[in-house]
This record gives sequence, structure tokens and C-alpha cells, in this order.
Amino acid sequence: MDIDTKLDTINFPPLKERILKNGICLEGGILKVDSFINHQIDPNLLKEMSIEIVKRFANSKIDKIITIEASGIAPAIMLAFFLNVNVVFVKKKKPATMDNMLTTTVYSFTKKTNYDVCVSKDFLAKGDNVLFVDDFLANGHAANGIIDLINQAQANLVGMAFLIEKSFQEGGKKLREMGIKVESLAIIDSLDNCEIKFKE
Repeated sequence: MDIDTKLDTINFPPLKERILKNGICLEGGILKVDSFINHQIDPNLLKEMSIEIVKRFANSKIDKIITIEASGIAPAIMLAFFLNVNVVFVKKKKPATMDNMLTTTVYSFTKKTNYDVCVSKDFLAKGDNVLFVDDFLANGHAANGIIDLINQAQANLVGMAFLIEKSFQEGGKKLREMGIKVESLAIIDSLDNCEIKFKE
């Protein structure tokens, strides 16, 4: 599929408009987008967002998309379809059938607990050029877990793509300070007083 590689503004307009229309802001810096991204999914918006991510990584060699279950799976599959590569999703529970695995520990900010995640060495291998995709970037705990797994596998992290980034939390800043290419389609500066304010 031919894709125009012209980039949009920092906040991808179709996503920004949808967040303003259907996003629900709750106390404590919580943004609910479950009506169109991570519970019920709008496939047309998902397609548009995936094409935008393809544009932003147009000059990168990507062999594989990696994500973490469960909310990252849908955007990862759509993106992988356009790039014609496979998707690997890191599991939050060790399958009984998985022996040859890599594991790491991720802290859940919402559940206030650590949990172990795993991926098969058969699907994340030395030399793989990997792009990580997820729905949200906040504190970056899941992203750090993915970095650890990629390093263990001796694979190459091409970059990280997120649908929505909360810039008032530290994840994006820390990842960029590590020299990682981070692309977020909508960057939110503040959710104070339940008002959605975007970075401009």
C-alpha cells in the first residue's frame, strides 16, 4: 500500500478531535478512551493512526512489532499489517506451554503492584529490529519492561510509538533522555480540573 509520508502536527488531528469528543476525564489524571481505543475499538480511527505511525517511522528498518497485552494488541496488529511484519505480544501470565522464555518485572501504577511478564525467545531474537507500540504512555513502566526484554534478547529497539502520551508524567521525558525515538499521536499536557489540555 502506498502511504503519503507527509507528517501531521504534533497532535494527530483525527485522534485529538476524537479525544475531545468522546474522551472522559476523571479525577486523578485519568483519561478514559474506552469507547474508541481500548475497550470498544473504532477500526477506521485505528487504521488512520496506524498509517500515521508508519509515516513517522518511514526511515526505520522494522522487522517486528512488539507490544504488551492487552490494550496494545489492536494497534500493533493494524500497524504490522501496513508494515507487512509480524506482531509479538508480551504476556502478563506465563503459559504452561512456554519453556524458552525471557522474563522481566513491570510495576503497575494503577494496581500498585509488580507483575512478571514474559516472551518466547523463539519470537524475539538477536538482531531483530523491533518497534514497540502501546495505547498509553504515562510513567513508562511497561516501556521499561519491554526495553529490558529487548536487551536480554540482544534485539534492536527501533523506537516506541504511543497513541496517547501524558506529558505531565515522567515516562516520555525519561525515554527520550535515554536516546529512544518516541512518537506519540496525542500529547496531553494537563488533565487538571478534568479539562483536557494538549501540548501545542
